[in-house]
Amino acid sequence: MTFALYMDHHVPKAITNGLRLRDIDVLTAHDDGADELDDTRLLDRANELKRILFTQDDDLLAEAAERMRKGTPFYGLIYAHQLRCSIGTIIRDLEIIAKAGEVEEITNHIQFLPL
Repeated sequence: MTFALYMDHHVPKAITNGLRLRDIDVLTAHDDGADELDDTRLLDRANELKRILFTQDDDLLAEAAERMRKGTPFYGLIYAHQLRCSIGTIIRDLEIIAKAGEVEEITNHIQFLPL
């Protein structure tokens, strides 16, 4: 199964472009007109679209962690620290997750990169 990804507005275009070159279904918050949404609403938007949200934003990571603690459902979040993962590593790892992952592995969870 292939996952559809939703990119937070903080994600560099090089990551989105690299994934699209690898035939990964990627929608950015900007393309969706959601680049001004706060973290809570952005995570909700990804849920509405049934897309896994990728971010490098610590505040959004905290929001997803809070949902996990409270048992509030969300489609899934993938997080990579801005300074600890190269763009190439992020693209490679997101491609692996998108092409080989199972929905149950990411739903209501946070996946940290690098793998």
